[in-house]
Amino acid sequence: MYKTFLKRGLDFCLSLLGIIVLSPLLILLVVVIKLDSKGPVIFVQKRVGKNKELFFIYKFRTMRIDTPKEMPTHLLENPDMFITPVGKLLRKTSLDELPQLFNILRGDMAVIGPRPALWNQYDLIEERDKYGANNIRPGLTGWAQINGRDELDIDVKASLDGYYVEHECFLMDVKCFIGTIISVFKSDGVVEGGTGVMTKVEERK
Repeated sequence: MYKTFLKRGLDFCLSLLGIIVLSPLLILLVVVIKLDSKGPVIFVQKRVGKNKELFFIYKFRTMRIDTPKEMPTHLLENPDMFITPVGKLLRKTSLDELPQLFNILRGDMAVIGPRPALWNQYDLIEERDKYGANNIRPGLTGWAQINGRDELDIDVKASLDGYYVEHECFLMDVKCFIGTIISVFKSDGVVEGGTGVMTKVEERK
C-alpha cells in the first residue's frame, strides 16, 4: 500500500511544501549564482529514472560553463578547477540539489530512493540491475547517501541501493530522511572527484 499509493502522495505534498517554504532561499540562491559566474542558474542533465526511462534532472549550477558535458565529476582530471566559488558552498551543503523538488513534484523522482545515475554511467546501471534498483523512482537522497555517498565504490553503492529496495517502507524512508539531515550538517561523504575513496583509504592503511 505504501509503495504503491501513499509514497507518491507524500512525495508530492512534501515537495510542494518544500518549494513554498524554501522559496525565499531559492530566490536568493538564484541571485547569488547569477552574480557569481557566467551561465544559466539551473543545470539540466539527462539521468536514469524508474524502469530506466530517461528524464532531465534539475540542479543549481555549481560548475563553469566550459566544464565537459555529460561526465561524472569523479572522472574529471581536476574537478576543483571547474567548480565556481559559490558552487563549492552549494555542493558542500547539498543546496545545489534543491531544484530537484520540482522533479519530485513532476513525478520523475521520489524524496527517498537510489540517486539517479547519469545516462552513461553504465557500470552503476548494470550493477543496480542485479538488485532491481533501476525499477523504482530515484530519490533526492537514499540509503547509500547516508552510508558513504561519494566515498563508495560502484558495487558497494549498488548493493546499498538494493538493500533499500528490499526494505523499502515508511520507517525506512524516515530513517533515510533523518540520516540525510545529519549527513548534510556534517558534510559526510562529500568528496570532489572521488568515487571509491573509502576503499582507497582502507587500502592505504
